[in-house]
Parts: sequence; C-alpha cells; structure tokens
Amino acid sequence: MTAHGASREALAAARERLDALTDSTSVDAVQLADELAGVTALLNREVSLRRVLTDPAQHGEAKAELAQRLLGGQVGGSTADLVAGLVRARWSQPRDLVDTLEELASIADLTAAQRANALDDVEDELFRFGRIVSSNTELRAALTDRTASKAAKSELLRSLLGGRANVTTERLVTRLVTAPRGRSLESGLESLSKLAAERRSRMVAVVTSAVPLSDGQKRRLGAALAKLYGRPMHLNLDVDPEVVGGIRVQVGDEIIDGAVADRLEDARRRIVGQ
Repeated sequence: MTAHGASREALAAARERLDALTDSTSVDAVQLADELAGVTALLNREVSLRRVLTDPAQHGEAKAELAQRLLGGQVGGSTADLVAGLVRARWSQPRDLVDTLEELASIADLTAAQRANALDDVEDELFRFGRIVSSNTELRAALTDRTASKAAKSELLRSLLGGRANVTTERLVTRLVTAPRGRSLESGLESLSKLAAERRSRMVAVVTSAVPLSDGQKRRLGAALAKLYGRPMHLNLDVDPEVVGGIRVQVGDEIIDGAVADRLEDARRRIVGQ
C-alpha cells in the first residue's frame, strides 16, 4: 500500500499495534487474518459505512464505538479493538482504511508463517507463482476472469497449490485472486512478496542469471548485495540464458546488470570466488 499524509501515519501506527498484538503467542494469527479479511470485505462492499468510519468531521470515539457495535459477536475482541483503533485515526481518503485492513490481514498470515519457521518458503513460493502466472496466459486469464465465481477460482488454486505450497501461500494467493479490489494479479503478488520480506527486515533482490547459481555463489552474492545496500538481502532466483553480462540483479526500482562494471565488480568477484 502506498499511503500519503494522514493515512501514512495511521498505517504506521496500525502496523505497530498489530505487531504488539501478535507478539503474544496466545493470539491466533490465522484467525486474526481471517477476521481482518472479513472486515476488509465488509467495508469494501459498504461504501457508505466506509465513509462514515473515515469521516474527519466525526469524533474518533464515536466512530470506534460504532465499529465495536457493528463487529460485536462477529469477530474476536482483539480484531474489534484493532479495527476500533483504526477508525479513530485520520485517513486521507476512505479507501486507505480498507487498504490498511487488507494489509494487516496479510501481515497476520505472514506472522503465522514466521512462527512456524516457514516464512522463507512462503517468500519463494509467492515469487515462483508470480513467474508461473506471467508465463502462462491461460492460467492468468482463468484467475482474473471476472465472470468466474470465487468458488471456481478457489478450487483452481487448490488444485495448483494444495499440498504443493505452504498453507499461508495458498491463503494469501486465494484471497488476492478472489478479492483483487482493482489490483492486477502481478502487482498484488509483488506487494505480498514485499510484505513477506519486510517481516524479516530484508530487502528483496530478483536475480536473473545465465546459468543456475550454486549454493556457494548464492551465499556470496547475498553477502555482496547486503554489503552494497547495508541490509540483509533475500534472493529470488530466475534463469535466462540470454541475460546480458551473465547476471542481472533488480533491487526495488534499481537494476544492476553485467554491463555496469563499477557496481557489479565486487559482487561478480564474490560469485566466482576470486
């Protein structure tokens, strides 16, 4: 989510509250994710309610009480309190509240994966699934078909991912496909990958090499990029025999390829073990 002004501050505060909440192992992160996703769907559908809950002319406590009344008995106390805190905040536009709820639901799911020591797998699976979708036009068309039912799309994803991918990956992708909220499938998968990386305070580097890298080369490249950017780096790996210079690295919007000798000299030297 790209937030501005008041919404940026509200998002940061919401993330802090969620982290404080999920630090307690007594909180069921999966249940929290499901309930937050349910509230997201409700506010995405009920435009007038969304506007009331983000109306800057209304007192924050009054909006929080309304949210508590509406959600009472429908979600757990932790979820209701979290949503009440969100509607107390000021938002630049009503949609930002819904975007934040959706993001918190995804973070809660990723937290569950992190507790199970499966976050690395989820990151890799999201990346690989994105590559599969981008290279298979029929699959992409089926997953983005507006005339297809949610049940049909869920069943398709179950056949593709069930038993082959981590349960968190399947949950995140299914929610994205069945409730895209105007986003493209590719941008949604990219956002989920970034959230997964943030859970580990790591940056993501998409590495395309002419030949598969060995485990040693991966470690050396990861160390070189971490030194270059000053942060731990997670590598998403792809192979393209025609890549320029033998290797191409993309970190955020920045692209480093074999032709940029000054930036790659140290990394390439580490890759070949020189």
